[in-house]
Amino acid sequence: MAGKDDDVKVLGLVMSPFAIRVCVALKLKGVSYEYIEEDLANKSELLLSSNPVHKKIPVLVHGGKPVSESLVIVQYVDEAWAPSPTSPSILPADPYERAVARFWAAYVDDKMVPGMVGVLRAATDEERAAKADETLAAMAQLEKAFAEVAAKNGKPFFGGDTVGYVDLALGCNLHFLEAIRRLHGVALVDAGKTPLLAAWAERFVEVEAAKGVVPDADDAVEFARKIQARVAAAAASTAAK
Repeated sequence: MAGKDDDVKVLGLVMSPFAIRVCVALKLKGVSYEYIEEDLANKSELLLSSNPVHKKIPVLVHGGKPVSESLVIVQYVDEAWAPSPTSPSILPADPYERAVARFWAAYVDDKMVPGMVGVLRAATDEERAAKADETLAAMAQLEKAFAEVAAKNGKPFFGGDTVGYVDLALGCNLHFLEAIRRLHGVALVDAGKTPLLAAWAERFVEVEAAKGVVPDADDAVEFARKIQARVAAAAASTAAK
């Protein structure tokens, strides 16, 4: 079991959904940590030595020991710091419920996130529309999952009364989902199509652990514009060859 004075560092990128979920998990557990912003164009020696296989953020360094991959890190955080009345478990205690939570968290990363990123990076309106449809289909499945695991029991989050594993997986993307709405007029969390998720999203951003970690939508819009500018420049360069 980890002690409260253990040395904890997070190597991340402030706009990265994957780094955000790690930071929110630590805040949920009441763990103090040092956040280190990485320059992905000039990766630090600490990042390269801490994650020599993938050389990616986020990385949690706890007591000098690195842990990589965001969902793995969240599970580690949940196990390393014991639950308390003010910081409950992130994953359910019941083995079946844990398995269900892991399934839907993986679904977010495997199905929803690629569609969302595709909308941001699309070079044409047609490509963007196709990726939006892909994302909306994933959101429809997540709406059904929320209805099954939470709403039918009157619970506000996938994790029940408090933010859990699936909430972290999905909630860390809300700034980019809002940026897409502002930039392209595409509501990927739509009160008409996915009313349960729309209400859930409003609750998630008001959770104390998410405040100051989930970026402001204006900053996400600016970041998304930079991504789109790089995509457009790369496409123009390829066309000129």
